[in-house]
Amino acid sequence: MDDLEFRRRLLADPNDNDPELIKTKNQSITNRHFSNELQQLDQQLKQALQVDIPDNLADRILFHQSSQVHPPKQSHYKRYLSYGLAASVMFFVGVMVGQQYGFSPQHPTQQVFTPISMSSIALQHVNAEAKFVEHTDEAVTLQQVNAKLKPFGTSMNQLPGHIYYLNYCGFEGNRALHMVVGTDKGKMTVFIVPQTSAQMATDSDHTNKSLLLPLQDASLIVVGDKGQKLMPIAEKLKSELYWQI
Repeated sequence: MDDLEFRRRLLADPNDNDPELIKTKNQSITNRHFSNELQQLDQQLKQALQVDIPDNLADRILFHQSSQVHPPKQSHYKRYLSYGLAASVMFFVGVMVGQQYGFSPQHPTQQVFTPISMSSIALQHVNAEAKFVEHTDEAVTLQQVNAKLKPFGTSMNQLPGHIYYLNYCGFEGNRALHMVVGTDKGKMTVFIVPQTSAQMATDSDHTNKSLLLPLQDASLIVVGDKGQKLMPIAEKLKSELYWQI
């Protein structure tokens, strides 16, 4: 089961106990974290729906409505109010999950990000997930990396170093590849974003800095500590990528 099918199944039923689903969940910390978050949201939704509707609420609503509308039975109002509350909570849950895991509704006008803004987004990702990936070591193989790179139309000849973490992530409407790479200068975070760039770009915050290099049909972003030199690993990664014709 791939990551997309895994997430779709959990979004449909966070408490699905299918053996294949459980097996996929236990394959990585990211999958377990995603499953736990959805179960917590599902529990919060159930608690939010356990709201007692005042007996006189329907009468108070009808009092302010137009006299042209025939008032339905009180029990119907309770049911409609419950449905309305459920819809509102589900919308809220959908928005929160979408923001956290990169799901976003399609929009007729796609937002275009500049190289500088993409570098800034990469810094925000690293800061937000620092504690989550700090002690993660999935010992990712070259075969696993190339399986994740396939949708981008590229593959890697050899690994640039030890890969501690590998997965897709939501990158402001795009589905980017997120890697944590071990180098002789320490760990660095690498993003491959399926959006082309016209030029190189850099950015920094209070602890980290980022470097963006344009690729054939994507952008390569490397994030590391301010004391690290990012260009060598970025150029090495770029040279190891083989683009399919």
